[in-house]
Amino acid sequence: MKKPEFVCRKNGPYVVKGLQNLRSGASGEVLEVKEVTALCRCGGSKNKPFCDGTHSKVGFTDDKSDDRTPDEWQDYVGESVTIHDNRGLCAHAGRCTDGLPSVFRLRKEPFIDATGAPAEMIAEIVRRCPSGALRYSVDGVEQRDLEQAPGVTVVPGGPYAVRGGGQLVGAEFAEGASREHFTLCRCGGSRNKPFCDGTHWSRDFDENAPPREG
Repeated sequence: MKKPEFVCRKNGPYVVKGLQNLRSGASGEVLEVKEVTALCRCGGSKNKPFCDGTHSKVGFTDDKSDDRTPDEWQDYVGESVTIHDNRGLCAHAGRCTDGLPSVFRLRKEPFIDATGAPAEMIAEIVRRCPSGALRYSVDGVEQRDLEQAPGVTVVPGGPYAVRGGGQLVGAEFAEGASREHFTLCRCGGSRNKPFCDGTHWSRDFDENAPPREG
């Protein structure tokens, strides 16, 4: 299946070419798309997930914030597994903390204890991470990307979850970041645009709320 191209239009939408599978995470419905589709990323469109031009009315900017969580990797070494974590890419989906709290520990430092579970369990949970903020190595051999069919899921109240790869134009990936699966901000508030950093939670992003200015 052809992989889509995502163009980050300056202070505007994601212009996606060749997108064949856009799915609503709320209903499971496959949404109708065109050969070239503009997806909202300011959070204000009245026709979400599609762009309706609201970004130009609310002063949306896609600049990264100086106070963003650093887009860099930290390693947590266990007996046979090393967990690689990039907090700047984390979409806060909760699959790690809910799935394996003995390793991914809320409100504890360090956040990750790579000795908290067997390597097989850790690997299974890391593979569930939609943002690519987690990857792992076993006995020094890194395991990162998955083999998934290309597609995008519109996460309810959250980001666009891209899977199966795709070219991202107008943005830079951090060294070592996954090109196969990643999450793109659609609430307009991420400090690490275009990538989701979980800001939709603190913003209480509402699909049906009126657009925010600024």
